[in-house]
Amino acid sequence: MRCKQCNDKGLIIKYNDKKNIYAVPCDCIRKKRDLSLYEKSGLSPLLREATFDKFDFSYYSTQKIDEVKGLSYAETARITFKAAKKFVERFLKGRYTRGLLFTGSVGSGKTFLAACIANSVIKQGGEVLFIVVPDWLDQIRFTYGIKHANNFQYSHETTEMQLMEKAKNVQLLILDDLGAHNYTEWTKNKLYSVINYRLNYKLATVVTTNLMEDIAEHLGERTASRLYQMCDLYRLLVDTDIRYANKLKYRI
Repeated sequence: MRCKQCNDKGLIIKYNDKKNIYAVPCDCIRKKRDLSLYEKSGLSPLLREATFDKFDFSYYSTQKIDEVKGLSYAETARITFKAAKKFVERFLKGRYTRGLLFTGSVGSGKTFLAACIANSVIKQGGEVLFIVVPDWLDQIRFTYGIKHANNFQYSHETTEMQLMEKAKNVQLLILDDLGAHNYTEWTKNKLYSVINYRLNYKLATVVTTNLMEDIAEHLGERTASRLYQMCDLYRLLVDTDIRYANKLKYRI
């Protein structure tokens, strides 16, 4: 649909108090930019709604204590939330910033907070790739095609190299659900390749995982070591799965 303000020219002509003519960018330029960034980001429609002002601290207990930090669940959540907002500020200033590694049980708000980061960056014109790790690994497998009895190989438009290169070089990579899956040597090597590259080239990375102290056991020592080197570790702890609690809260 043609923009009614600028007639798709991208600029709006205005006059100042001295009747001098000047041009300003039309809002449609920003909207088109945001749409393009979202289409490339991998964020689902639901996660595109995640914003920092929607983060609900009421799910985090003020009574229960994180035994590792010695702080209440609520205090830990506030520290993690503050770190996420600070990360966005540093990233948007164009400075190299250490990544974030969010740990916690399923439904503790890790993915939501990572999506808050992604949306904040995109709205300021930053490039983000949000990868759900198990789905991304399946995509890579799918590029290998299906070999039929007649020996024809059916390839796909997206190649393994394209998926890997995009993950390696995007401005901000978010690896969601790097969890306790059945990681084979093949999957460990794919993840190591991306994480090691981003560490060496100082590219910002945010990771969410339901693994706690046993990351090396599932991902291998090489990958775990690099994650700890490139990311600051934060925890989100809850009494119950926030997704389930939300379902009960809004059930009619």
